[in-house]
Amino acid sequence: MNLESLPNIGPVLAGNLRRVGVDTPEALRETGAEQAFLRIRAQVDRAACFHQLTALAGAEAGIPKRELSPERKAELRTFFDGLRAPK
Repeated sequence: MNLESLPNIGPVLAGNLRRVGVDTPEALRETGAEQAFLRIRAQVDRAACFHQLTALAGAEAGIPKRELSPERKAELRTFFDGLRAPK
């Protein structure tokens, strides 16, 4: 199974994940959406947005991001809003 087989993961996001050392669905689940997002933001795309974070969380859970629970979306929003804005 490759990254692109996960919900929400297209070629660009899969490429970003590979560039930060997350190269399989198992590696994404082990790393977690938040940590993978932090790596992408630090190493690949300083302007990575909230939608990318929710895509990663959905992929980690194996569901389309629109199916994330309101509670999980709120957790992700709090996490994202707590990050320093990209410069």
